Amino acid sequence: MCRSPLHPFLAAVPKCEHHIHLEGSLEPSLLFSLASQNNISLPSSDTDPAFASPTALLARYSQFANLDDFLRYYYIAMSVLVHAADFEELAWQYFQHAQVDGVVHAEVFFDPQAHTGRGVGYSTIVEGFTRACERANRELGISTKLILCFLRHLPAKEAETTFEAARGDLLSGLLAGVGLDSSEVGFPAGLFAGVFEMAGKLGVRRTAHAGEEGGPDMVREAMECLGTERIDHGVGMRSDDSLIKEVAHRGLLVTVCPLSNVRLRVVKEVSELPIRKFLDMGVKFSINSDDPSYFGGYILDCYCAVQDAFGLSMEEWESIATNAIGGSWCGDKRKTEMLKMLKDVVRKHQKSR
Repeated sequence: MCRSPLHPFLAAVPKCEHHIHLEGSLEPSLLFSLASQNNISLPSSDTDPAFASPTALLARYSQFANLDDFLRYYYIAMSVLVHAADFEELAWQYFQHAQVDGVVHAEVFFDPQAHTGRGVGYSTIVEGFTRACERANRELGISTKLILCFLRHLPAKEAETTFEAARGDLLSGLLAGVGLDSSEVGFPAGLFAGVFEMAGKLGVRRTAHAGEEGGPDMVREAMECLGTERIDHGVGMRSDDSLIKEVAHRGLLVTVCPLSNVRLRVVKEVSELPIRKFLDMGVKFSINSDDPSYFGGYILDCYCAVQDAFGLSMEEWESIATNAIGGSWCGDKRKTEMLKMLKDVVRKHQKSR
């Protein structure tokens, strides 16, 4: 809970989350439970004390040195996901957290290559996540979109193979789009221009992580080589006003992840993020949790962290939420519904001031 008098308003705002890795919502308690259930051996606590217990692992998550340090634990944790029911339970737990935090629309990432590479079928992954999405819509009122991400530390050819496996689901709309994630430094976006061109020719929506570890050149490359409609993170462009103006001019949505950026030492404090610059220069952005089980909070925690750092007004938050709705990959009917929810919340809290 943030210290601001605006906290009740922030809690009530209907939120759109655009940058959440479902595998990054795997809480240590579920990780240990699935490891036991599926007979998966986790690293010995003799070699890594973090695996002594869920509590010890959670404590280790607060000490990441950088992105690659985090990714080591991220990929170890994924090994416990084997059956469709495992993927469904993982996503369902996230959606329950999200609903408590006021999420009404979630566009969620998943990393199929991290699973198919260890023998889990692509259809198993999508079946489990799809069931959870349908349940979230039916029981929680959360509309959802699934976004398939390519792992940039793996060869681009493997991304093309994954794209072909998912082609039918992308064309049918079962999957809403494609993204690019994992280690940024050493793996330039241009390596994946071919698979993103394939997606673009089919009319598939595209996003990419850029400017998390890297600087403005990484963001520019993602825009120019991949034709991205969004920039995930985008912190690295804070030093390049001309690039920020270009992002604003194109109307690209930047998916900002404040707690993630602090936990992975992209910045020391949330106050170092270019939130104020984005607002002043007309950049559309949303606030997101990224990998909440690893980074110390879900989406409302991220809203509170931004509010504590910047002291934004209700009008500024209304603008942020409006742009988040507008930048979502859902239909106009759903956007209209969410805008009405937002207006109702704003009206209610304006009266109570």
